[in-house]
Amino acid sequence: MPECWAGGVRNPERPLTGIGPDTFDLKYRTIHGYRRAYRMAGSGPVLLFIHGIGDDSSTWLEVLASLTGEYTVLAPDLLGHGGSDKPRADYSVAAYACGMRDLLATLDIDRVTVVGHSLGGGVAMQFAYQFPERCERLVLVASGGIGLGVHPLLRLAAAPGTDLMLPLLGSLPVRTALRGLLAATGGFGLGEDLDYVVRKYVRLAESPSRQAFLRTLRAVVDWRGQVVNMLDRTYLTEGIPTMLVWGTRDHVVPSEHAAVAHDAMPGSRLEIFEGAGHFPHHTSPQRFLAVLRDFLTHTRPARYDVHRWRGLLRRAGAAATLGMSSGT
Repeated sequence: MPECWAGGVRNPERPLTGIGPDTFDLKYRTIHGYRRAYRMAGSGPVLLFIHGIGDDSSTWLEVLASLTGEYTVLAPDLLGHGGSDKPRADYSVAAYACGMRDLLATLDIDRVTVVGHSLGGGVAMQFAYQFPERCERLVLVASGGIGLGVHPLLRLAAAPGTDLMLPLLGSLPVRTALRGLLAATGGFGLGEDLDYVVRKYVRLAESPSRQAFLRTLRAVVDWRGQVVNMLDRTYLTEGIPTMLVWGTRDHVVPSEHAAVAHDAMPGSRLEIFEGAGHFPHHTSPQRFLAVLRDFLTHTRPARYDVHRWRGLLRRAGAAATLGMSSGT
């Protein structure tokens, strides 16, 4: 629920004309036998917002509420998260990208600008890679899929045996002790994101949520760090307007990844939020909306050209072959 409707009570400091507290109630579609939850409102070009691991579509609510006058906003709960089903299933980044395509198909939506946060950024990049004809723009917010670096707590959670420990998060004594430990250690770098992260991860005490979280996490992270790395394919974003948003105090996905991604994505735009952590859309929602609107206004949606796509693949393949033959 956006801050203007926190607890169902309107906050007069954040007026939103014409937006009621039930505007973004969850809706549902059943796809491949599994119920998928999503929030959708507005009219105009479609913006698809994809949340991160352990989170859900509510992370975007304040942003969504401010865009409905100009755009159709769509924010799903990924399979295994939020109000969506949590089956024993494929939780890979590629499967999530396919899930986004199938949800769009059931909603009669052909093309979207994709905004992805953290794991959702990796899903957004995979969506653009698998379905370039459906992707008009990319906005990657503290995105996964750029390098090995990731918060130590996620590496620890991906280790064998953690499924026996995670249920304890739901108990009051453990939650209290965890908050005290994190506060005493500066939240292991989580800073102002700490309370939000702890609130979300308490839900892992429930077995279906916990198992879905672990399957998702282990598909993208191991003890060495991130497993999925999209850098070998980022050249394919050439021609797709791309914006990167990162906070300087992001210790979940290190802010150093921003420059790496920017260099690897031809023509990309980089927005650095000074002092923000892993959730810049929470820390500075008005600035986030301002840069997002500016990006949408001043870029033209990509149009898939199969000949250009083939050319990019062949050029990259030729360069790789040349590099191997020269011993570099």
